[in-house]
Amino acid sequence: MTATLIKTHRRRYLSLASVGLAALLTVSGCGSATSTSSSSASSGSGSSISAVSVASTTSESTTTAQTITETAAAAEAFLETLSDEQRESVLYDYDDETKTTSWSNFPVTFVDRAGLNLTDLTEEQQTAAMKVLQALLSEEGYETVTGIIAGDEYLLENSTTTEDSLGQYYIALFGDPSDSSAWELQFGGHHLGINATLDGTGNAITFAPTHLGSQPAVYTNEDGEEVQPLAGMYEDAFAFYNSLTTEQQATLYQSEDVSNLTCAPGDTCDYPTGTGISGADLTDEQQELLLEVIANWVGLSDQETTDAALAEIEATLDETYINWSGATSYDMSIGEGIYYQISGPDVFIELSSQQGSAGADVDGVTTAGWGHIHTIYRDPSNDYAGSVTQQAASGMNGGPAGGDGGAGGTPPAGE
Repeated sequence: MTATLIKTHRRRYLSLASVGLAALLTVSGCGSATSTSSSSASSGSGSSISAVSVASTTSESTTTAQTITETAAAAEAFLETLSDEQRESVLYDYDDETKTTSWSNFPVTFVDRAGLNLTDLTEEQQTAAMKVLQALLSEEGYETVTGIIAGDEYLLENSTTTEDSLGQYYIALFGDPSDSSAWELQFGGHHLGINATLDGTGNAITFAPTHLGSQPAVYTNEDGEEVQPLAGMYEDAFAFYNSLTTEQQATLYQSEDVSNLTCAPGDTCDYPTGTGISGADLTDEQQELLLEVIANWVGLSDQETTDAALAEIEATLDETYINWSGATSYDMSIGEGIYYQISGPDVFIELSSQQGSAGADVDGVTTAGWGHIHTIYRDPSNDYAGSVTQQAASGMNGGPAGGDGGAGGTPPAGE
């Protein structure tokens, strides 16, 4: 099933694919006096990454080994642009537990990030840093990440209530970049926390745990084009939901209330499961649609890496449970959005339409309760590739845990 799925899997963006990097990465240098970052600006540092010139094409790797080799080479090239002091700031031991507490859904003034702030780097260094990310990610994965970053810049420029630490993103390396050993790339800031472990000895890449979020969910870029970085997470989820029978939907459905994430980015997780409908109760077609949903998180890199991740999840899909709350039709103009959870031995995913500031506090922007998204992807059996154990968050986390969701219910009529 998986091979057929991946051949047809495509994320959907509302114009993002046609937008060049310069248009996406208009991230202002906004070094806030209140920032908790300990990174110091380099001599002649770039105040913005909007001018960074990086080729619009991303890695052409189709295998895990190619991606590991190219990403390690890009990381080494990035390190060569840094001073000794900067190298010391960006490099950590592979098993340093800092990696578990240095990522979050919050801006950088709320939670300390590991590594170097890109706005403290020169344009040459910024370009080299982004090339590491480009080597790791597929074209669609890179579009997702840069779409999130550009949405943060949109908030910085247009929102009436956000603070000036928006638009700041950090890069850190745990272990020495190599295609013959294990190391991790951590990249993130507001609504973005990528933890990618690359293991050359085991020929494996994992993105667990990773946080992808967006606010607003849909925005207009500087070229007047509409962008929805996480569209696939909604569209694929509703394709799955609509494939279910009325009886299956009643088993899946928990509540009209939309919960926050139960497993906050950068914090510990009990991996609740057993609520909703199990993969064993789905048809082959419905299982394939569920894997399509999951691919929005595990499909960030090359074809072989994505295939391997989905095959592992598919092997335990009968023991995986899915539950749903909130809206039952995809209409971002009304209602409070949705929450869904996918929980099994090899995957834990949550998507929550966050309540509050859903319209991003931007004049003229209304997306009801859908417009502020938090998501989490974790692997209960292999977070951080088993290199460390998640520690309790050192700063603010992703919000209070939601309720237990009840034990099934009836979807609201006519929504």
